[in-house]
Amino acid sequence: MLFAAGFGTRMKELTRTRPKPLIEVAGRSLLDRALDLADAARIPRRVVNAHYLANQIVAHLNGGSAQVTVETPEILDTGGGLRAALPLLGAGPVFTLNTDAVWTGPNPLAALRAAWDPARMDALLLLVPAGRAHGHSGAGDFTLDPDGRIARGPGYVYSGAQILDPDGLATIAETVFSLNRLWDRIGAEGRLYGVVHRGGWCDVGRPEGIAEAEAMLADPPELLA
Repeated sequence: MLFAAGFGTRMKELTRTRPKPLIEVAGRSLLDRALDLADAARIPRRVVNAHYLANQIVAHLNGGSAQVTVETPEILDTGGGLRAALPLLGAGPVFTLNTDAVWTGPNPLAALRAAWDPARMDALLLLVPAGRAHGHSGAGDFTLDPDGRIARGPGYVYSGAQILDPDGLATIAETVFSLNRLWDRIGAEGRLYGVVHRGGWCDVGRPEGIAEAEAMLADPPELLA
């Protein structure tokens, strides 16, 4: 599931006439970069959600390998959007990927697949140490225990990539809701885990993030051990 429905308000004038996922970094759109990651990880079934300027997303993907679900009349947020897309995604755990980041180093989706253990986990989030999170400020979103479990707190930034068992979405009554709702429940049950991305990551949520991402691509940071 590739999330591409947001309004991109932090991009200001850059998203007045186009959706954020179609903004280009180093000559390639953010959405295409996200699809490249799915290609490289050999994930055959892809669903892209759209809402703001959805016709441009639909036209961009016309004839491609991804299906589009248009959220109308209202945007559904990450949890509602994923639940609406489940009939297209099929049964079982799903990858989700935000489309407003650029990566270097190991493929994030492949890294998640390698670390996924459904016997212990209902969600596995890919994390970036706060000090290595380009284009992002703040102390982080999660702490990481030695056994891989995560909890709310400083230290690591959620990268926007995860594997998730979506069964718990059925128990949430609201139509519009964030995946944070499900994460909190999974965390309370001790089944919320994280793994650290070894390469570079840049949030492209603001105009200045474009140049920062391009600089990172030109000179990738060293891989973590």
